[in-house]
Formats: sequence, structure tokens, C-alpha cells
Amino acid sequence: MKTSWRSASLVASAAAVMALTTACGQDSPPAASQNVGATAAPGGDYGSIGTGNAVGGTGAGAQASPSPSSPSTSNPAGKLSVSTSESVGKVVTDSLGLTLYRFDQDTEQPPKSNCDGDCAKTWPPVPADDAEAGEGIDKALLGSVTRADGTKQLTVGGWPAYRYAKDVNAGDVKGQGVGGKWYALAPDGKKAQGGGAGGEGVEAGDLPGLSTRNDPELGEIVIDKNGMTVYRFMKDSQWPMKTECTGACLDKWPVVAPVDEKDTKGIDLQGSTPNQGYVVFDRPDGIKQQSIDCIPIYTFAGDKKAGDTNGQGVGGTWFAIRPDGKPVGAPEK
Repeated sequence: MKTSWRSASLVASAAAVMALTTACGQDSPPAASQNVGATAAPGGDYGSIGTGNAVGGTGAGAQASPSPSSPSTSNPAGKLSVSTSESVGKVVTDSLGLTLYRFDQDTEQPPKSNCDGDCAKTWPPVPADDAEAGEGIDKALLGSVTRADGTKQLTVGGWPAYRYAKDVNAGDVKGQGVGGKWYALAPDGKKAQGGGAGGEGVEAGDLPGLSTRNDPELGEIVIDKNGMTVYRFMKDSQWPMKTECTGACLDKWPVVAPVDEKDTKGIDLQGSTPNQGYVVFDRPDGIKQQSIDCIPIYTFAGDKKAGDTNGQGVGGTWFAIRPDGKPVGAPEK
């Protein structure tokens, strides 16, 4: 039996629906997706990301505010080149040495930008008209995509290219990992390595949707496809499944989007109730969120690169999660 609610809903019998209801503590069976519980009043202890860390959100426009004086908001691309960042590795830069980025919610086949409005103020699209390949850049990888407003945006390996409004100096990579969705562009169009997952030299693109790594301090913990640490909020409810992280909380703790069970490695898909441990939480705010053993899971916007665990213990309520859904280091109740 497939345990993802998305797939289970296509084949489940009435008895199976009742089993899922029991597993996650629903009061009544869902109609088409797992709407499990109303949201209580938002809880506190969301945690401070700290000075110098950009705050990522759940949507394209929920990123940090742009800097009005940033040169990235108006300059043409000019001749592109490759720079080496100590923390990120080789990245594509424009003629001013500013880092170019890609957005996980875009697509490269066919190329499409999903960053408009306020998002495009924080992440200005790179114009395609004057862009040319410099040293280290394969001209064949450069292209363009027509945006909703009719302008042409540069693409690298099919991925629409952006600058970050908080990068004001050549060599800045402040946008790396923001919201768990923004990454510097490597010369081949892939994500810049960003230190790898857990120091093992694994590029984010090589990872399953959810997997595990051995952290030297925390032990075996869950990570997402970008190598970012996955967390649980102790104020959330498992049975019945409810969330206390809403509104501004989600700016700091973005939800983990649904991940097909086939795109996992090392995750306990059974949970404490057999065949019901890995389901999608249809939140009351309309966002679909992956859960492990009926526990909603998140990443932390204060984690800047793969392997960071800055969210561990924040507010005494946020903890990295093990593959069976247990929190790492949480006080015993």
C-alpha cells in the first residue's frame, strides 16, 4: 500500500480511509486529501534567525526585503564569468562580479520563471539581451525565457538567472540557501555545491527528496533534497495532526513540500501505525506539508547551507528529526 496520501487516495477503500483517520487522529474521514485538524492560535518561540541571516519564506515573495541602493536591481549582465567562493564553490557572476542565482520553483524544461511581483524586487531577473559568455562559461548553455511582463530573462542551462538585492559587493553570496529554494548558479546551470551534505561532498542535486545523514553532534537526522536539515515543532500535534506554526512562523520555518515515498532513502515510511507513517498534511492555510509519522516537518531559514543545524533547540521547541519522527535532544515529557 502506498503511504503517500496523494497516491493512497486513488486506490484506498473505505476501510483504508478509516485506518488513516485513526492513525493521524482525525475526527472524521477526509474527502479527497488529508485535511487533519484545524489550526490553533499561532504559538510563539519561532526563533530568531540572527543578524546577517536572510529570512526565507514559503512563497516566492516571502524573502528578505530588497536594498534600494543595490546595483543588482538595474545593471545589465554584460560578460559572464566564473568566480570561486570559499563557502559555495564555483559560481556564475555578471560583469560586476555579482553572483547569479536560480530558484527551485522555476523549471528548466521548458524554462519558466515563477518569481514575479515582490519576489522580483528581492531577486531581480538578469536581462538576457546583452549577456555574453566569458571565460569559463559555455555559450551553448546560455539562453533566454520570456517573462510574464514580456521581458527577456537570461537562462543558464535552462534555469532563469537572478541577482539577490542584498548582494552589493562582488563576491557576495548572501542569497545562497535562502528559504531553502535559492542557490547560486554553477557554470553548468546546476546548484552551487554549498559545502555538500554533512561535509561528505554530496551535491544537493544528487540527493533524494528526503534522506538522512550522520551529523557529528546530533547523530542520524533527516535532510531534504538540498541537504538542508529537517525539523519538527514540539507545539504541533501528532494525534490529531494540527499545526501551531502559521503566518510569520512560516517565514522562518518553511514547510517541507510533499515528497513521493519513492523519492526517499532511510525514512521510516511505516510509522508507529503500520502503513500510515508517511502522509501529506493538508494544512488549514491551504499549504500541503509532508509529515513523518503524522508529524509535520519544516526546514529553517537560518540554515544557510547544507549541513547547518542552526535551528536545533531554538526556543526550546524546534528540534532536528530522526527518520522515525522522533526529535533529537528534546526534553523528556
